Amino acid sequence: MIATLLGLTIAAWGWLLNLIVYLIEEFNVKSIAAAQIANIVSGCICMVPAIAAIASDSFFGTIPVISVSAFISLMGVALMTLTASLDSLRPKPCETASILCRYPSKIQLGVLYTAITLASIGTGGTRFTLATAGANQYEKTKDQGSFFNWFFFTTYLAGAISATAIVYTEDNISWTLGFGLSLAANLLSFLVFIAGKRFYKHDKPLGSPFRSLLCVIIAAVRKRKAVVSTNEKDYHNESITTIPTRSFRFFNRAALKQEDEVKPDGTIRNPWRLCSVQQVEDFKAVMRIIPLALATIFLSTPIAMQLSLTVLQGLVMDRRLGPNFKIPAGSLQVITLLSTCLFIIVNDRFLYPFYQKLTGKFLTPLQRVGTGHVFNILSMAVTAIVEAKRLKIVQNGHFLGSSSVADMSVLWLFPPLVIVGIGEAFHFPGNVALCYQEFPESMRSTATSITSVVIGICFYTSTALIDLIQRTTAWLPDDINHGRVDNVYWVLVIGGVLNLGYFLVCSWLYRYRNLKDDDSDKDAVGSHSTTLSS
Repeated sequence: MIATLLGLTIAAWGWLLNLIVYLIEEFNVKSIAAAQIANIVSGCICMVPAIAAIASDSFFGTIPVISVSAFISLMGVALMTLTASLDSLRPKPCETASILCRYPSKIQLGVLYTAITLASIGTGGTRFTLATAGANQYEKTKDQGSFFNWFFFTTYLAGAISATAIVYTEDNISWTLGFGLSLAANLLSFLVFIAGKRFYKHDKPLGSPFRSLLCVIIAAVRKRKAVVSTNEKDYHNESITTIPTRSFRFFNRAALKQEDEVKPDGTIRNPWRLCSVQQVEDFKAVMRIIPLALATIFLSTPIAMQLSLTVLQGLVMDRRLGPNFKIPAGSLQVITLLSTCLFIIVNDRFLYPFYQKLTGKFLTPLQRVGTGHVFNILSMAVTAIVEAKRLKIVQNGHFLGSSSVADMSVLWLFPPLVIVGIGEAFHFPGNVALCYQEFPESMRSTATSITSVVIGICFYTSTALIDLIQRTTAWLPDDINHGRVDNVYWVLVIGGVLNLGYFLVCSWLYRYRNLKDDDSDKDAVGSHSTTLSS
């Protein structure tokens, strides 16, 4: 499964990381439009895991879903390679020193968008489903945590390989060879996974968890006039006799027994009128996560915008390293990937154990997420300062030759990218750990995909925010040398500070459901502290 993940992630990020540049250079798409398209695609990739999780939990299990998704991804990357290799599937390039460019035809766009759609569906269908399938191979929480460590480390490693080797190939040799390497990686990983199917533990779908959640809502509404009891005998329990917790008391009515709702053998006559206490508590666990998920959306939106805007900034900065090497703009994200990868190890092996030894406690998932918030705000502030410096150089007329490239090294972008990577090493793992340990067991696949869904939403919100800024200000023209991208980042800083305040309030009010201060849980929470960026 780790080998499968390595190949699929190399393939996916091999075309995704450089998509903005591909659209601009090969399909004559305007820069801001290309950034918005890339955001929409990234959002789709992050939303698909939710559909795959529902399919896995409710109907097919994880292994069949991964197999089908990997094949769909293979078809998409193959079609993407064709768009790069066949001249008839691309518009003619823009003429030198001319502002007139031929736009792609409907057929060319249709083939391109079909390729992107298939590759996105396949990538999203395997990403977090593989995490759940791998964890399901183990019984002990410690072993599951160990797998999560390897899973997310491999994800970042594969991303770094894509952002360097494949993106460099696309920029300096040919797009056909670069996409071809992605295709080969996808094919190899698909064959490895199929060959290993007989060794895997095939998990059985437990039925739709969303049906259970819906039953709680309907049953509670039907009994809205009933008086909530404090006697545990008045509630329906399937195993241990207990009463529902006091939070969200309205929904406790769903488990309140009334006349003729329970059969003589103890089973429920109508699940839409009576639920178990466990079902009610599972529903409440999901409800408690929602306010925190909203905070994560506003945490990840600046990161999604930075992913796109950094590529555009890199295109108009000096990317030379020595006389013969130029950093591809699409490879700048490797700095974030390597930073996250490094600090995942630092946190897990040094920082978290040191904190535990110093305080006698371990960092909770919410504490890690909060730390990530702080680093994210700091990164946006540093990026704003760097962009302001670049614009000053542009205003003074300091360019490389006769180009529109500012005489400022792209290395200035490295510090904010490192900082945002450090933040990701805290908040993405914390969010995954929180959802995995707090969600009902029947929603484990859904739990691991929640962070991805939230990130997917943030890509759409970032696209909408970019569009809003374009409509209401002059900060984001197609030529950012005539814009004020620094102001955009300062807006993100202000939003980040407000969001941090909201998150702190939500965290103070939140009560953990499954957080236990024992060795096994320390291992689990610490080991879950690894996940991928979008």
